Amino acid sequence: MLLVYAQQDITGLTETERMKRNNSVYPAALNCDDILHEILLRIPPPTISKLIIVSKIWLRVICSPSFRQCYVRQWGQSFRLLGFFVCNFLYLGRPRDGYRRPRWEPALPILSTCKDGDDLKLSGILKHLGYFVDSSKGIILSGFHPKAYYVYNTVTKQKYELPEPQQFYKVLCMALIVEEYLDSDICYKVIRARCECKLKERNTVSIETYSSKSRQWKQSTLMCSTTLALCPRTAAMVVGGVVHWFAMWGKLAIYDPRLGDRYIALIKLPTGVLTHEHEESVLGESSDGLLQYGQSNNLGLEIWILEKEAGANSSIYCNCTHLKYKWILRWRLNFKVLWKQMPSLSTHSKETQILSFLPQNSTSIFIRSGWNILLCDLETKTVEIVNYQGRGGTISWESSKVVPYFLPAWPHTSSVSVS
Repeated sequence: MLLVYAQQDITGLTETERMKRNNSVYPAALNCDDILHEILLRIPPPTISKLIIVSKIWLRVICSPSFRQCYVRQWGQSFRLLGFFVCNFLYLGRPRDGYRRPRWEPALPILSTCKDGDDLKLSGILKHLGYFVDSSKGIILSGFHPKAYYVYNTVTKQKYELPEPQQFYKVLCMALIVEEYLDSDICYKVIRARCECKLKERNTVSIETYSSKSRQWKQSTLMCSTTLALCPRTAAMVVGGVVHWFAMWGKLAIYDPRLGDRYIALIKLPTGVLTHEHEESVLGESSDGLLQYGQSNNLGLEIWILEKEAGANSSIYCNCTHLKYKWILRWRLNFKVLWKQMPSLSTHSKETQILSFLPQNSTSIFIRSGWNILLCDLETKTVEIVNYQGRGGTISWESSKVVPYFLPAWPHTSSVSVS
């Protein structure tokens, strides 16, 4: 069956010649890594993961980082949901007289949605990671603000403890950039950005960046053309290596580390029907690699994408100050449409809000209604309840961040046995 994808034009050959060619050329070709690599790139996603059991050679090629990068570039990355992490803001960087976490409540709870999520919960590793901060491509960033941070690779079960930061930020926001995702190791950056407690007129932001390559923290000061203040205790959305933070006064801060550590830009969030009444906002990445912004109130939600204007500079900056981007409304949904499908949800109508985007997905989104988590298809305007293991009724939803945790759906040699 696989030979169909790699078969060249053999018209004009006799049946005997065709059989001879198949029996002599293809077996040798399929044992050559380079040729097999090119053949497997033509196999669609539903089939590729099943071929790892053919032989050890096929397993090695498919699970190799080089093949995975080429395959994902051609076909796109798929993900599988393990559950939802819960982080209560009341415990983060609390003052001495602030709220204390009860002993019975785990620092890093997960609402598991599958066996892999159950295994992660029962492994005990989450008890040693502190509080949830962010995740990217399956890599977890956690710790105890403002001194101790950990990066955990769920696939390889490797835990990395970062050195103590050099700068003390009483209130901050963070970002996790996973540059490469390899079986043996990961290449990443962790950014801490200072948030001012008092709203002063400042046009600078102090940040500290940790690189897994240098294994050191580096302090920098970013300049902006206008006054800005980042929203505290939030995690950035990283799209194509560019960091996006929510800022005060209805704005979005954009920082591209690849252009140096000197400038940060500011753009207004989109103005829509819900702009002046929205209660929840989230950021995500669309299937075409663009930034998505979602906002909701108890009546409905809006989804916007940030597009580059025609003729704009390839950089996010123009003269290092002004952005050449515009917001495009992609979806608008009235929650009444969902309540008609599930009348039981109408009892939580005042608590219905946008929860999170799915990774690299433009047509689906997670919504919360009471302690129910729903997966909404924006194209068909249909919803389904996401079943999870955990005490959703005990979560303080107003003071907690509930974030879906996905792993890249790709086989690994550590989890497969081939005879």
